[in-house]
Amino acid sequence: MGADHAGRAFIGSFTSAGGRGISVAAVDRDTGALSVLASTDVLADPSFLAVGRAPGTGGAVLYAVSETSDGAAAAFGIDDDGTPRLIGEVRPVDGSSPTHLALAAGHLLTANYGSGSVTALPVRDDGSPGPATGLLRHEGRGPDESRQSGPHAHQVLADPSRNWVLSVDLGTDSVRVCALDPESGSLRLHTETALRPGTGPRHLAFHPSGGHAYVLNELEPTVTVCRWDAAGGVLEPLGETQVLPQDHDEGGGAARAYPSEVVVSHDGRFLWTANRGHDSISVLTLDETAEKPVLAAAVGCGGRWPRDLTLDPTGQWLYAANEHSGNVSWFAVDAETGIPVHAGSVEVPAASCVVLG
Repeated sequence: MGADHAGRAFIGSFTSAGGRGISVAAVDRDTGALSVLASTDVLADPSFLAVGRAPGTGGAVLYAVSETSDGAAAAFGIDDDGTPRLIGEVRPVDGSSPTHLALAAGHLLTANYGSGSVTALPVRDDGSPGPATGLLRHEGRGPDESRQSGPHAHQVLADPSRNWVLSVDLGTDSVRVCALDPESGSLRLHTETALRPGTGPRHLAFHPSGGHAYVLNELEPTVTVCRWDAAGGVLEPLGETQVLPQDHDEGGGAARAYPSEVVVSHDGRFLWTANRGHDSISVLTLDETAEKPVLAAAVGCGGRWPRDLTLDPTGQWLYAANEHSGNVSWFAVDAETGIPVHAGSVEVPAASCVVLG
């Protein structure tokens, strides 16, 4: 990826909605500002991205899903001028509409929303993905007939111990804990944690201590607090907290909210959620137990339909990818209150994801 890309941001967007595909932006570390350098539309609908390292060279690699009915994943290097460069082949994921991806145990994992499954692809020495080696199909459904007629895997990620893979399924109201064999690339179901029916879990974030996880629900604007036992690979729900103010009354004519992303501060004091429809970022405070989030504020997201949130490594800047307004906004995070203050935005049509690398 060139000499020094600590000041780079990578933005995914829907090419089918007029997006540029994958855009690379420079990050001003003093102001948080983004400046788009280059983009490529070689991969259709790269809706989610992740940054990793090539096992053979140690060079940084950008990974992307292709959220299409066929479903694919690809790897990119970034040239010194910011141009994304495809590494190896675009690989089928043996599932439809992948919405998320992550790296674990030498493999690239994708959560396939359309087919309700998780795929594992080995990462080669140059960082490119090989043909799929593992496929775990989810089973089940939920009470919302329009959204939960079958499984819909929405996120896949490794736990902090790196011993387990968790997949969050909106269609089955559950989170699955899986074991990934690093040699064969096979996936095995270990446990499944049922959440309240109809909540539609979408994404999960761990507390920096590693002992708790927060599952953000899309079909109801709540976050489910869970205790995480890394030794046993068990996720235990403890309770739910609203992520929108009490005066938000969808039944009274307010736009329905569809929370999309959850982020926890590096020091474990704050939790933020992006809320589509309400077009806001919620701030929740966390106490020393990490089990009782309290809604403190909700501020505008700097656009419309915030699909993704990302916190920079310093904890000073929060970024929101606003899909319908076609921009990425950045916010200065108040160190005392956790409240983000809008500082600027850059045009990125159909923006769906922003990651820093």
